[in-house]
Amino acid sequence: MLTSVAHIGLTVSNLDRAVAFYRDVLGLAYVGEMTMDGEETARLFQRQGCTARVAYLRTESPTAPLVELIQFTDHAAVQGVPSLFQTSISELCFQVEDIDKEYERLQSLGVTFLSEPQTFDSTAYGFGKSRAVYFYDEDKNVLELIEPVK
Repeated sequence: MLTSVAHIGLTVSNLDRAVAFYRDVLGLAYVGEMTMDGEETARLFQRQGCTARVAYLRTESPTAPLVELIQFTDHAAVQGVPSLFQTSISELCFQVEDIDKEYERLQSLGVTFLSEPQTFDSTAYGFGKSRAVYFYDEDKNVLELIEPVK
């Protein structure tokens, strides 16, 4: 039986740069870092000689899953073309209290957005109203901000 979401992992090309973005730009709290190597790591990732640096960050919510950033140090990451329309995790979404304020703050820091915040009414489906916007991290992983609207 699944009990909770423990973490959401993203592969990054440079762990130090990614930690700086998620910590200093997005405001997540840095939890710690570890190195993974050895036979168990090779079996887990299905690659001989695999080594990885892994960092964990968290939002203010004590029940939210951790954000796991993985940099494979034995091989450079292959950067694909980011797309919401290919099979994979589509985005990592962060809930905010004021999407317009956060959009302006992140935009002033040079964050690249796909659009400005949009408003959605999904009350007919039981989900209520919200405002949302997509943006990229330093490796072009797609991230989202969402604000529930009352």
